[in-house]
Amino acid sequence: MTSNQKDRDILVRTLWGEARGESLAGQIAVAWTIRNRVNDGNAKSWWGEGYAGVCQKPYQFSCWNKNDPNYAYLSGAKQIPFRELAQARIAADQVIDGKVPDPTAGATHYYATTMPKPPAWVKGVTQTLALGYHVFFKDVP
Repeated sequence: MTSNQKDRDILVRTLWGEARGESLAGQIAVAWTIRNRVNDGNAKSWWGEGYAGVCQKPYQFSCWNKNDPNYAYLSGAKQIPFRELAQARIAADQVIDGKVPDPTAGATHYYATTMPKPPAWVKGVTQTLALGYHVFFKDVP
C-alpha cells in the first residue's frame, strides 16, 4: 500500500478530529478502521479512494463537516496543539506503514460512546472491539 504526504496529513488530522482524547492505542484503532475502508474492495464506489478520499468523503467522518467545531482546526484556520498532533501522527504512521496489527479485527465502522445513544446501524452487526470512548464494528451493510 502506498500513500502520499497528503494522505498522511489528512489521516493525522482525521485522527485528531475523531479521537484526540484517546490513547495512542485508541487512535491506532480509529486509524485501522479508516485503513480497512481504504482497503475495501468497494472503496472506489463508496468509501472514497485513498486515505484522503475516505477521510474527506462527505458524511463519513463528522470532523470534516464544515459545521463541525473541529473543521477550523482540520482546515488549518486554527492550529492543532503540537503534542496532540504528534500523537496522531505516530498513530497514522504506524498504521499506514503496517507496523502494528489491526486491533479492530477488520472493523469499518465505529461510534463514540459520548454520543447520546448508539446509531441505528449497530443492530445486527458484529462488534469487534470496545476501546476508550469508541466501539468498533464490521459487517455493516
